This record gives sequence, structure tokens and C-alpha cells, in this order.
Amino acid sequence: MTYTKGRVVNDADAHTMETQDWLAPYLEGEYKEMYSQVYSKREGGDRIVKMIDAAKARKSDPEARAKALENPIEGAKGWLGYGGFDKDERVEALDWLGFQSQLVFPTFGLGAITKASENDQRYAAATALNKAQQDFCNADDRLDCVAFTPLDDPERGLAEAKRAVAAGAKAVMFSAGPAGDKSPGHADFDPFWQFLQDNQIPFMLHIGPGTKTQPAKFKNNGRERAADLHGGGENLRFPDFLCLWYAPQEFLTAMVYDGVFMRFPDLRGGVIESGAGWVPEFLRMLDHGWYSFSKTDQYLKDMDRMPSEYIKRAVRFTPFPNEDVGRMIRDSAPELYLFSSDYPHPEGTKDPFGKFEASLEGFDEEVKDMFYRTNYDHMMYRDSEAMAVAAE
Repeated sequence: MTYTKGRVVNDADAHTMETQDWLAPYLEGEYKEMYSQVYSKREGGDRIVKMIDAAKARKSDPEARAKALENPIEGAKGWLGYGGFDKDERVEALDWLGFQSQLVFPTFGLGAITKASENDQRYAAATALNKAQQDFCNADDRLDCVAFTPLDDPERGLAEAKRAVAAGAKAVMFSAGPAGDKSPGHADFDPFWQFLQDNQIPFMLHIGPGTKTQPAKFKNNGRERAADLHGGGENLRFPDFLCLWYAPQEFLTAMVYDGVFMRFPDLRGGVIESGAGWVPEFLRMLDHGWYSFSKTDQYLKDMDRMPSEYIKRAVRFTPFPNEDVGRMIRDSAPELYLFSSDYPHPEGTKDPFGKFEASLEGFDEEVKDMFYRTNYDHMMYRDSEAMAVAAE
């Protein structure tokens, strides 16, 4: 019996925990030297490298490896997590977890892209990261690779998306902030959205690139800076957590208002690891704004449906395990939400499946199956019934 107790479950959020040299094999010339060490300038970098070395040493110790595989979800997380960066271990972890599919995002490898000072660096780092991620995901058909492409340059962003999809990527992620100096709804990006729609590739927004944190002046409170979520220094703190959903709301509002979801009616996407308790009220406010401003705003008058209906048709969201997904469903719609483990990140908790099960108590099997399986299949443009038969 697997961790999911025989239920068919798609995991909409999992990660690689990149090693120090994760990008280097996929770079040449000046960029190879520039990005040869993922953690060279990161806070806590030495501590991270020691954890990576410990996880590598475990692979040559059969007893330690067997112990780690006894219960990966409750065991060590992060770089010490089973299959955090070793693709063979990840396959074994998936066998234990029992997930039918797992959407795999990068973690700290994104830093080379987001910190790049100009586009040549930015796109070279993106290509290298995407190649590394694809190599990891090629280990098993259950691993759905998420490529990252910056939208700073519409043509180069589209070119990298095409390259990554041709290599096997199943989704394309980008910053939840503005697309360079433009809205993502600008006509310059229509070829990008057309490509995703035509090739049935969903877009992804994820905590990280573009995420808003508490403005610096609010942090000037006369007190020492507190430890982060895990007691260290490289992760979120409480005031930042309360800002997680600002950027996705801005991005999705632009996609609705600028007509992207109207022009590309089969475009689909996900908002991952940004919580979801805010979603019902966001949908209400979109429609409230339409009622208030459509009397004078021609763009709102031209819409062929209510703003919230575009979101319900196109976008899916992952709640945090400690959120009440049952309340969200009752307050909005069951087709909006997805199961996620965040494996092997500690934020996913030691029992995400159990926490979500408790939140879904009282719902019928159809609603549960939507949350665990079919909403993911819809987002990924997959036929849920065919997937279920294949799983059997």
C-alpha cells in the first residue's frame, strides 16, 4: 500500500533541490564559469553544500538509504530529502508515495535567472536550468518537467518555451510580475499564448520569481530580523507570507482585463504554492469590479463572460496543507483546487495527504477525485478517464 492508500493522486507541486554544480554541465564559455556554483553567493551556502554532501554519502550506505526510504514524506526534507536531487532516488520515492504524476519545479536554480543583469545572461541561465530539470524528469514518465522562461523579451521567451517543450517540458513557468516592461496581456505576447494553447501546454505561476514580499521600509521596525520559516535565513518570514498572493492576483487580473483568456479560450494554467484561501474573494472582487466599471470601460463591456468565469475555466490553485480546502470549495467551486505535496520541501508538511483528507471530510467521492486527480488532468490537458485506465 502506498502513502496515498491506493487513491489515484496527481501531485501539482514538487521540486528538485539543486546541487552546487546543477547548471554547469549545460553551460559554455563565460556562462559556465559565471553559474558554475549555485550557492556560492547565497546566504547559508556552506550549510547547504554540507547537506548535499551528506545526501550523496547516504547513497553509498545501504542501511542509511533503506532507512530514508522507509517513510520519505515524514523523513528529512530539503537537500537531505530522499530524491531531492538524485533522480534514481526520486523514482523510488514516487513508488512509495504512489503519485500518478508529479509536477516538478526548480528551487534555487532560479536564482541565476532572476539575478541576471541582462538578457543574454538571463536566457543562457534559463536554458541551462531547463535542460538540467528535463534530465532529472526523464528518469520517469510520472515526472512532469516545468520549464522556466523569462518574458522580458517576447521573442526570446517564446523561443526558449518552444525549445523546452520540444525537449519534453510539460508546463512553462515565468515570473508572476510584469513581463519585462509590459503587461502579460500586451499584444506582443499573443504568439506566446497561442503557442501554449495550440500545443496544450499550461502556464505556471509559482512562489519565487515575481513574488511580492514586505516592502523594505516596513522591515525597518527597530528590531533584529527574525529567523525564517525554518529557523535559518534563506526562506520566508511572517510578513512576507502575507504578501504571497498579491503578485498572482495582479498577473491574473491583467490576463483577464487585457483579454488574454478571451482571445485564447483554451489556455490553461496553475497558481502553485501561493496559498488558495484568497481565491473565493478574488473571484468575487473581479466580478464586483466588472459591475462597477463596465458602465464606462469599453474593455469590460467587450468581455464575453464574467471575469470570474475566465478564471474558473482557465486556472487551478494549490492550497497549503494547513488551509481549509473544504471551505474554499464550498465558498467557490470544486474545479479550482489541486492536491500538492511540495516534496521534498518542508512546507509541504509531514502528511499533506492526511491534512487534505481531513479538510475534505463530508464531501462525496466525485469532489475528492476532482481535487486529487481530475483537476490536475484538466490543467495538463489530459483525459482523466484515459489516465485512470492506464493507472489500473
